[in-house]
Amino acid sequence: MNNSVTIIGAGLGGLTLARVLHVHGIPSAVYEAEASPAARTQGGMLDIHDYNGRPALAAAGLTAEFRAAVLEGREAYRGLAPDGTVLFDKPDDGTAGRPEVLRGDLRRILLDSLPAGTVRWGHRVTGVRADGDGRHEVTFADGATVRTGLLVGADGAWSRVRPLLTEAVPAYAGTSFVETFLYDADTRHPATARAVGAGSMVAGDFAGKQINAHREAGGTLHAYIELTEPLEWFAGIDFGDPAAATRRIAREFEGWAPELTALLTGSDTAPVHRPHYALPAGLRWDRTPGVTLLGDAAHLAPPDGEGANLALQDAAELGAALAGHPGDIEGALTSYEQALFPRSEEHARQAAYQPTAEDMMAFFGVERLGS
Repeated sequence: MNNSVTIIGAGLGGLTLARVLHVHGIPSAVYEAEASPAARTQGGMLDIHDYNGRPALAAAGLTAEFRAAVLEGREAYRGLAPDGTVLFDKPDDGTAGRPEVLRGDLRRILLDSLPAGTVRWGHRVTGVRADGDGRHEVTFADGATVRTGLLVGADGAWSRVRPLLTEAVPAYAGTSFVETFLYDADTRHPATARAVGAGSMVAGDFAGKQINAHREAGGTLHAYIELTEPLEWFAGIDFGDPAAATRRIAREFEGWAPELTALLTGSDTAPVHRPHYALPAGLRWDRTPGVTLLGDAAHLAPPDGEGANLALQDAAELGAALAGHPGDIEGALTSYEQALFPRSEEHARQAAYQPTAEDMMAFFGVERLGS
């Protein structure tokens, strides 16, 4: 089988690229390892920024659909000390430019915007090789192959396409999340619901331990307990025994306010370890005919609220470059990568920095309460 544009990965970046290409009348095929759109949950809240994510959705012609999916009021943001003292509290006044949407809802919008058959589910890539003249052959687990004149790796941290361009591989970034959920929190955990507030909350000593929480739909609180520990430390925790794992992690937060630690100890789901990985800062590759990367495949960094937005931006800019260079794939890829590399390097530098409470207050334009 031959395709002109082959996209590996049906995450937000891959789907946005397919949509922008469709808007410009350029067909593409997206190959995804998962069996269906419902194969797994798609993560939590995303704040879509007015300087990268939202322009990308506008380029995809999906602004109205995105606005309809926004959870109102979720731009509220507050910071707490470990003892529960509120350090700063910024309400959602509609001016922050970072409306929140569930990742799964955004993915559904993108999927619904594509022609039937664009996404080929159940296609796990097992091999990729150059086939001469800028073409590549992709092999799937079932033995099927596809040859393509343009291959785009939108396949995340452990990209199977990336080795065509660079030997770089992700390395552990030194921090991890432990993910939990509290359901019907306003009724079942009212003190914790009040502590989180209407939108997002961060509590921490800003010295290696944080509790991050987001209010999702229907009274759900989605929490990420952040610890700065080596992978070996987490390997010593039996996450197959949720109660024991919870007790072990909770020991790291002894003395913290119970309304905060309840985000861990009161979880309605088993704690899940989410280690953070990163590609080398400033990663670049030589222009290789017929192939490029976007999103985490190109510039994986620790979570900082920019990853999904940058994947959207990458996809929109690559789609625009291809539309603007008809018949000149190499010209389009050169233009795209010339903007991608410095943007990715700047993001990696910023993601590696650990902000203080004062940094966050300055970012949100608020003052420490009681000052």
